[in-house]
Amino acid sequence: MVTTGRPGLYDPLGAAKYLGISRTGLFELLKAGELPSVKIGRLRRIPASALDDYITRLQAAGEPAAQVS
Repeated sequence: MVTTGRPGLYDPLGAAKYLGISRTGLFELLKAGELPSVKIGRLRRIPASALDDYITRLQAAGEPAAQVS
């Protein structure tokens, strides 16, 4: 197994920091279905691959990544 020093799953605050948006903005993306997540018990986690896919979609659409509050 190769480790990159990057988590495989982010908590909402970590994912928001990674994207450069607010925690509220991240929850708006989750609610809108723009960003998939998984539940582990009562915890919500966002896969690193989902964050990368979201950024790639924004770049392909030519939109800025920090568009959500």
